[in-house]
Amino acid sequence: MIRSKPLFWSGLGVSLLIIVADQLSKHWFLGNFSLYEQFVVIPDFFSLTLAFNKGAAFSFLSDAGGWQKWFFIGVAAAVSIMLLGWMSRLSEQQKMQAAAFALILGGAVGNVIDRVALGHVVDFLLFHYKTSWYFPAFNLADIAITVGAGLMILDMLIHPEANKK
Repeated sequence: MIRSKPLFWSGLGVSLLIIVADQLSKHWFLGNFSLYEQFVVIPDFFSLTLAFNKGAAFSFLSDAGGWQKWFFIGVAAAVSIMLLGWMSRLSEQQKMQAAAFALILGGAVGNVIDRVALGHVVDFLLFHYKTSWYFPAFNLADIAITVGAGLMILDMLIHPEANKK
């Protein structure tokens, strides 16, 4: 029963914190930056900016004509439901997996909120080398998803026997 699963509820709390931090940061950038405006934090390396992404990671499918919005919303919704199901079945010893699922869930929902409300994801962190190379801009939700995926991989490497189930 989910009521007696403190790991599940703490994971939902982590997801909620990520969603709130992600949405507050995006709201701040929307209110304080013009599109593609840059504030240099570390010259030739890191800037804050405002960018919109209609696609997925690295702007995948960003120019697909609009259908990708609903596709990505559907995928994120399906993944979120699966993560909730998996989180509800974790034992109290599976803390790393719970953290991974919570991070991915919070990040996925944070980006889905953007897609539903705005039609695109708001990005604002920009790493680059001078003006010759730019890593695609990203946001806090993307960081949470990436760290969560990394924790999943680490957990599989550390506990291969537990992940065979």
